[in-house]
Amino acid sequence: MNFKNIVKPTKRNIILFVGLFFIGIVFFNPFKRAQVPEKSPIPADINLVKEHLRALTQTPEFRNYKNLDQLNTIAEYIHQNFNKYSDNTSFQEYQVGEETYKNVICSFGTENKKRIIIGAHYDVCGDQQGADDNATGVTALLELARMLKGQKLNYRIDLVAYTLEEPPYFRTENMGSYVHAKYLKDNNIEVYGMASVEMIGYFKDEDNSQDYPLGILSWYYGNRGDYITLAKKFGGGEFVNNFSDHFVEANQVKTETFSAPQFIKGTDYSDHLNYWKFGYSAMMITDTSFFRNKNYHQPTDTLETLDLKRMTKVIDGIFLSLIHLQ
Repeated sequence: MNFKNIVKPTKRNIILFVGLFFIGIVFFNPFKRAQVPEKSPIPADINLVKEHLRALTQTPEFRNYKNLDQLNTIAEYIHQNFNKYSDNTSFQEYQVGEETYKNVICSFGTENKKRIIIGAHYDVCGDQQGADDNATGVTALLELARMLKGQKLNYRIDLVAYTLEEPPYFRTENMGSYVHAKYLKDNNIEVYGMASVEMIGYFKDEDNSQDYPLGILSWYYGNRGDYITLAKKFGGGEFVNNFSDHFVEANQVKTETFSAPQFIKGTDYSDHLNYWKFGYSAMMITDTSFFRNKNYHQPTDTLETLDLKRMTKVIDGIFLSLIHLQ
């Protein structure tokens, strides 16, 4: 059910929804963390993570929509790395005005009909490196490609690097994720679900390092930015629930789940919103963006600000979830 269509997002309604959510997670939280972290058969490599982050951020020009040659160079870098591990790698090209932009896609477990989409955008907002937003997400895709090679999978896994997620194209049909989601729908491709990997590298253990759209949430989640968030809307669907269960059980990194109406600020601030538009079960994996990382959309969003150790554990959590999904 889409609460946005039946309830006006007034302050009173937001407080009501969040209050009900708070009561639910305190008394009926179904997620139980394992005592011992699961050991990944192929863990993320922190040295490769650092190598990819440098390649994505240390570029001659900023990878925004104005610098098409730079975007194409990054797209080629992603394609070359995907192609090392997948026999099914391609560009999805589309026109915006007179320019051609590219999503980059690779697939694993292609013998399976139903597929899972794991996506992240490679463009940035304005003139900045965009280390956390969203070189971290793209780096996760690049490492997942290496880790998924040769794995026995119950679903086809498509790793998709999107372009044009950032303004001025955010919430338009020119977003790479909109183009991709529409393609799936138009071609009646069976999709189990989608997860957007959106900023996974910024963690802080200090008090008051975490903000929220409503202060009441700090009562449950605390005021430290020391966790990764699995963000989803109410009634998110089977994939979202199944993936979240496995991610939490893998216990790679401190994890919190956040379920809310779509109109709560921040819940749809990434590529998963376009899969919601086409009726797919979709979610976001995030360090909560500007609610924690004050470098968001600023020149200070650099590699030096990231916690690479915890970032690699987030990648491990995604990988373990994908290989265990039934």
